[in-house]
Amino acid sequence: MSARLFEPLRLDDLELENRIIIAPMCQYSALAGAATDWHLMHLGQLAQSGAGLLTLEATAVSPEARISPGDLGLYDDATERALARVLGAVRGTAPIPVAIQINHAGRKASSRAPWEGGAQIAPDAADGWQTEAPSAIPHAESEAPPHALDAEGLRRVREGFVATAKRAMRLGIDAVELHGAHGYLLHQFLSPLSNRREDQYGGSLENRMRFPLECFEAVREAVPAGKPVWMRVSATDWVEEGWDLDQTLELARALERRGAAAIHVSTGGLSTAQKIPVGPGYQVPFAERIKAETGLTTIAVGLITEPQQAEAILAEGKADAVSLARAMLYDPRWPWHAAAELGAQVRAPKQYWRSQPHQYKDLFKSAAFGQR
Repeated sequence: MSARLFEPLRLDDLELENRIIIAPMCQYSALAGAATDWHLMHLGQLAQSGAGLLTLEATAVSPEARISPGDLGLYDDATERALARVLGAVRGTAPIPVAIQINHAGRKASSRAPWEGGAQIAPDAADGWQTEAPSAIPHAESEAPPHALDAEGLRRVREGFVATAKRAMRLGIDAVELHGAHGYLLHQFLSPLSNRREDQYGGSLENRMRFPLECFEAVREAVPAGKPVWMRVSATDWVEEGWDLDQTLELARALERRGAAAIHVSTGGLSTAQKIPVGPGYQVPFAERIKAETGLTTIAVGLITEPQQAEAILAEGKADAVSLARAMLYDPRWPWHAAAELGAQVRAPKQYWRSQPHQYKDLFKSAAFGQR
């Protein structure tokens, strides 16, 4: 039997060679939102991994949407030119499809990089700015509260998502993921812990879903038909009376009705009170239930580190694809090693064909060797 992990996956008109997706991973290494040589090296090596899809890190839709001063952005001509340079080099050496995750950090913006402690940067600091959110509730009690978005602010943010999606299409990016997880702006609208609005965007589940769905609809309309658009979600806040799986199921159904090609299922990130039972595959049950109850193509993520583990998730019907982050950073050839272990084939650059181990004579697709 063939390995499910290495079967093709179709997302609208985009066909992936396998079901391994490289998850978006913030690098905190941009300059004023612009991609740098670090992104060229980082994405260049991941593009040669043999995965089915490479997803760019959370990419801000405006300067104030960045998580940190070092966040990648795609919101003006300078950031577009910088990313075009990087993608041009990647595409020149690797055929892997590329998706982009577009994001607004909301109240979690204006923060230090993790290796600098990750704390909020004060709005009046030289490298900080005023954050914005559904309600004037800070992420942590010690932080400066965000400004609550008014009608004009909502319009500006929504148009920012659209403008970034259009720039991504000009760059030839193959798919778009809206970041609705990990406590960032769209997640902040969804959760009753961070959304205390009393207008049409707060209160009931329908109202709390309204703005994320408006952003999704606007991006879906801006992206040509056939190019897939989906959302990454946190299926639970891991906090009592917060966002939970039942509400996520309603969101998934609403996204499917609006043309979502998939849903990328993560958890947490909204509240400092979260209590997460971390362990191998700890988020997979959320993806499993969403897949079972909605039929929407489902991407599972969360401490998926071993090939047999990933294969079992797919073979048992718990998800349609797996998304790897830290495991890919630790082992950028993870798909090669998974293919070897599962008896499958993977694409590798011809410059590396001779690295194929003797015991895996058919590991690399299309590999050929001369006599010299």
